[in-house]
Amino acid sequence: MSVTRTWATARRVLTQLRHDPRTIALLLVMPCVLQSLLWGVLGQNAFNRAGPLLLGLFPFTTLFVVTSVATLRERTSGTLERLLTTPLAKVELLGGYGIAFALAGVVQALAVCALTFGPLGLHVAGNPAVLVALVVLDALLGMALGLFVSAFATTEFQAVQFLPAVVLPQVLLCGLLAPRAGMAEGLRWLSNVLPLSYATDALNRVAQSATWNADLVVDIVVVVGVVLLALVLGALTLRRQTA
Repeated sequence: MSVTRTWATARRVLTQLRHDPRTIALLLVMPCVLQSLLWGVLGQNAFNRAGPLLLGLFPFTTLFVVTSVATLRERTSGTLERLLTTPLAKVELLGGYGIAFALAGVVQALAVCALTFGPLGLHVAGNPAVLVALVVLDALLGMALGLFVSAFATTEFQAVQFLPAVVLPQVLLCGLLAPRAGMAEGLRWLSNVLPLSYATDALNRVAQSATWNADLVVDIVVVVGVVLLALVLGALTLRRQTA
């Protein structure tokens, strides 16, 4: 694996993102606007309860959309096929995409967290730095899933259609709207296999307690494992010839 070729790919993707004002607005502005609206609607006390959970939801969702659409655009335009005819290896190509979107996710997470812990005055029982790291991990989860599902769409419209198919069920079952323990057995079982459930549980544990425990470690390990698995599966979908 060549670090030079991997970083060159990442720089190319970052340059494309930098020259797309709408994508920048979606990544940096919209999560801050939505978090501000939530603060205005709920008030400070309720915001302190719900804010930490939604803090990870917005980066997860926006990175999923941006990554899936941007990667599909590369596939349908023939860019990926041309790149794969060069000495660039699949792992280098996917690594470049992963680095680029991961950096975008870090910037997004830091922006929304700075607003939330600053002007919006969010208070949590745990370490805010740990919560920020978990928000970054949620953004990476959205990025990895977006890279993976882009292989199953042929148009940008189809890529966006994966939002209700992949993201919304996880939002409904992750424990954000209702505790998972109180769900029907079938729904509870389904929520146990969805990665956003573990990401939400981790955010909730840090928001409510300053103590690390085995459950928090398990949540983090599961999310990291899903990110890596999605990236591996994404690499397997890269073809040297477009179908």
